[in-house]
Amino acid sequence: MRRIVQSWALLLCVLIAPAACLAAVKMSELFSDHMVLQRSPSTPVWGRAAEGERIKVSLAGASAEAVAGKDGKWMVALDLLNCPDGPHEMVVEGSDKVVIRDVAIGEVWLASGQSNMAAMLKNTRDAGQDIARASDPLLREFHVDGSSQDAAKGRWSVSAPVTAGNFSAVGYYFAKSLRKELGRPVGIINAARSGTEIEAWMSQAALAEDPEIAEGHELLAGSKAAYPEKIAEYQRALAEWLQTNGRKDPGCADPGSFSAPGASTGGWVALNLPGRIAGHGLPEFGAVWVRKEIEIPSSLVDETVKMQLGVMDGFDTVYWNGEKIAETPPQKFPGADFHHYYIIPPALIKPGKAVIAIRVFAPSAIPAFLSGSSSFWVGPISLSGTWWAKEEFALPAPSATMMRSLPVPPKIVGGAVGAELFTSIIAPIAPFRLAGFLWYQGESNAGRAYQYRRAFPLLIQDWRRNWPGLPFLFCQLANYLPKKMEPSESEWAELRESQSLALSLPATGQAVLIDTGETGDIHPRNKKVAGERLAKLALAQTYGKNVVASGPVFDSMKIDGRAVRLSFMRADGGLVAGPLPERHDVRTLTGETAPLVRNSPDSDLEGFAICGADRKWVWASAKIEGDAVRVWSDAIPEPVAVRYAWADNPTCNLRNASGLPAAPFRTDDFPSVTRSGMFGHK
Repeated sequence: MRRIVQSWALLLCVLIAPAACLAAVKMSELFSDHMVLQRSPSTPVWGRAAEGERIKVSLAGASAEAVAGKDGKWMVALDLLNCPDGPHEMVVEGSDKVVIRDVAIGEVWLASGQSNMAAMLKNTRDAGQDIARASDPLLREFHVDGSSQDAAKGRWSVSAPVTAGNFSAVGYYFAKSLRKELGRPVGIINAARSGTEIEAWMSQAALAEDPEIAEGHELLAGSKAAYPEKIAEYQRALAEWLQTNGRKDPGCADPGSFSAPGASTGGWVALNLPGRIAGHGLPEFGAVWVRKEIEIPSSLVDETVKMQLGVMDGFDTVYWNGEKIAETPPQKFPGADFHHYYIIPPALIKPGKAVIAIRVFAPSAIPAFLSGSSSFWVGPISLSGTWWAKEEFALPAPSATMMRSLPVPPKIVGGAVGAELFTSIIAPIAPFRLAGFLWYQGESNAGRAYQYRRAFPLLIQDWRRNWPGLPFLFCQLANYLPKKMEPSESEWAELRESQSLALSLPATGQAVLIDTGETGDIHPRNKKVAGERLAKLALAQTYGKNVVASGPVFDSMKIDGRAVRLSFMRADGGLVAGPLPERHDVRTLTGETAPLVRNSPDSDLEGFAICGADRKWVWASAKIEGDAVRVWSDAIPEPVAVRYAWADNPTCNLRNASGLPAAPFRTDDFPSVTRSGMFGHK
């Protein structure tokens, strides 16, 4: 009898459990402790419960009720327009009760884009002092983890020295500026991902609106889907080629004799890397070891330390103080343009000297590190300079017949494809009430810059389907890559132009960062200026503050004999020739700088180029005349066009009296160098 009762009790629990589970009130993790809700007369709150369940939401004296539909979904709208900042408790009551604590009511902005928006505060130039002063209970960030297409997942963090280092740096400095000027709580929803193209952030519906962009999306998606099979076939073919031609790697019987810190370096030869590993008695084919001793500062202990070796010819095995930490042998080679990028095991990071030893097996090409000094680092430590090298074994040069049969690796295809991030990150946030969008992206689209002039407005309009009319503020790409001594075409300049063209849409604003970049780092560490310039735009355009938010913007041109006269808008306080430093930043992470070579040393202004009907550009002299700039060159007697800051990394100094830089521009409409690069990757 007792067993029968137990069985019925167990069955009853089984029957009741699903209903109880369905009745539980469930909400997106956006609605969790420490959240910031947008101050508005209609702020949505939503979730799930059992069908027909009545839900009541109460917060700061405001309340609203809803009934869960057949799909279990419910939503209410709270009037929070006149509620105090908080902190408050939000109570959600149905068959059970959910209490969300420490709720603030203020301004919420969505920050998205790629790595320069994702970059953390702890990795910026002013991280040390700003993190130490980061305590602000009303500045908060929600990091979207993108793991669910149904409801946004993540957590809210309150700004403090122990948390703020992981905030989006651009988002943090933007929020800090708003906190200072508005005195309200500010929440940033961090929805950025590194290395992403704009198509990944657009919905399928938006992609379908433009046949060319849709075609590009389909090609990218198809290439990604086909890549695993292509690379597997290449790896099989390469293994067969090595075996058939007697060029298979036999491996090293005693790697410690080359890699250990105490190993003898007798007979090793010095050479400069990055570059070729050959000559000076070293073989052009076979296996060669290179090693270098570096000093590890105590500040790197307990940090994630990355090693960058860039693109190389050859297959590498990497040792740290004699311990193998990474390898990319032929049977695992991932494809063309592979950047050798490794994480050093934290247990091996100790203060003092460390020996890096790399075995390079080169069966078909002269071994070399090809990417240059910008991709040759361990953490903040440059690996460029003198290395020591020694032969392990040599192979004869491959014959022409061998080389004709050598398999060609497929190009690496990875990352998010069209609509992928919109679906997993952006859509689950809607319809969370926002004040506006912040955007920093474009590096991954530079090779298709001309197409970006259509894709970018399409994205803005796409997001506004879920959030009608919201302000969309964005960062123009900063200066980057080596400076060029002569005027030339530039993919990055064309991408900046495409960004500027989006200003034709209402409620948009552009933060010009042409003075904040670094020659050798695509991730400039001065994120404070980026965040603060975005904040100026928001304060002026969204909040109606009397703030100068933009530098000079080109308006019109007039040919005046042998010169061109340019007129500008937003020259608040007048046009100014800003000071030029004697040296420019190459990589602030290591303090590396280089002399700044003036292109127009006798001119007040730098950055102007001029051409005649032959379209041959030369550097120009330029002078401020009232609210205009006069541009000329003795080499161009009949000018037809002018460009300003038209380069990857221009030297330029036109500003307004508030110190904000002029936006790069051109007066011509000559053919774009990226017009044919619609579907290529950069």
